[in-house]
Amino acid sequence: MAIEASNPGALTLRAFSPGPGEDALLIMGQKNSARRSLAATACVFLLAACTSDSRSMGRSLTDDFGDTIPVGRAPKRVVSLNPATTEIVFAIGAGNRLVGRTHWDLYPAAASKVPDLGSGIRPNVEAVLGAQPDLVLLYASVDNRPAAARLRAAGINTLSLKIDHIADFHRAVRLIGLLLGDSMSAAAVSDSVQQSLDRIRNATSGLPTPTVFWHIWDAPLITIGRGSYMDELITIAGGSNVYGDMPDVSPTVGIEDVLRRKPTYIVTGPEGAAKIKADPRWSVAPAVREGRIIVVDTALVGRPAVRLGEAATEIATLLHPELRSRLEAKGH
Repeated sequence: MAIEASNPGALTLRAFSPGPGEDALLIMGQKNSARRSLAATACVFLLAACTSDSRSMGRSLTDDFGDTIPVGRAPKRVVSLNPATTEIVFAIGAGNRLVGRTHWDLYPAAASKVPDLGSGIRPNVEAVLGAQPDLVLLYASVDNRPAAARLRAAGINTLSLKIDHIADFHRAVRLIGLLLGDSMSAAAVSDSVQQSLDRIRNATSGLPTPTVFWHIWDAPLITIGRGSYMDELITIAGGSNVYGDMPDVSPTVGIEDVLRRKPTYIVTGPEGAAKIKADPRWSVAPAVREGRIIVVDTALVGRPAVRLGEAATEIATLLHPELRSRLEAKGH
């Protein structure tokens, strides 16, 4: 039985959250009853999660290479060759099972203690096999197909996922949680990230919508299109991507076309900002002349992982500074 890759809600579990009605019960002196109810509800969800994971054993799911991944005993040794999946494994609470990562996987801080196996694109398969994993998490790029095939041929369970959209992140969390034998924690991570994103979307709803050009690379000039979660982050943060009409993840564009689209803001990293300011061609752009170059933390906003809510908050407070105190207060 395969889990549909296109249905990120297939594994959704909702955590119990007491509302005004439950608070009223406490005020009315029914604390014990309410506590018994909460405990019973928690037990039901725990039992459901355990039952779901145990029933999944012996079944399979399909990854983004179309490969069938058996769901059996939870792996004890995991190699994650994607910063996003590394963050997910730690967030689920299974970071102690990681025996390999890429040299880009530096969050959370504990990730730096996991052995560095090199690149996540065209990885060193011998180094990965040397870590003796029983699960490898790969990014599903064309360049990684040979590595996935070799690892699978060696008998290693290999899950290849392409995380380009926010929905892909939610699906990845649930699939990884299922393989790790902890669907309940995975659902909690997914729900928490979505709640953060919804909070930002609600805060920016109804505000003016400035246009944004996201500078990713300088030569050639690369930006983001609507095929990227970064386009979604701009929208959630209350902006509008000037290249949201392009379906690609990271299209190459011309500086003349960017100037013609007249973005209100230019979003980039520290190096990108320095290059834009040093290039006289950019000096005619209103966003450059008027100091509307937004410098973001690329390690934060550049990964579709568990800090998507923080990334949206950073962009929203830069586009709408009046929201800073409100959003930062709620974020703690």
